[in-house]
Amino acid sequence: MKNLMYMVMLEKSKTYNKVTKKVITEHVENIRRLDDEGKLEICGAFQGYPGMAGMYILKTESREEAEEICNREPLVTGGYAAYKLVTLQIANRENNYLL
Repeated sequence: MKNLMYMVMLEKSKTYNKVTKKVITEHVENIRRLDDEGKLEICGAFQGYPGMAGMYILKTESREEAEEICNREPLVTGGYAAYKLVTLQIANRENNYLL
């Protein structure tokens, strides 16, 4: 069985510089909820990469569930960012780093 997670890359839109404190608060609340539900592996903001807002890695049952989460992201629904969703096959000691 493959060990999969889903990486969400948030790309700034042309209106990102107009994002409101309310939307940022909703974004953080969304991340906190995902963490509380055990669906967030890691997240963070990019520094020094123009055009990129940040990323998070989701632990979901399916790509469809990850896609639903992306479509509820406040930065996305507000038009401040777009996302790219990438399936990540985890390499670790247990699977001999995919060898």
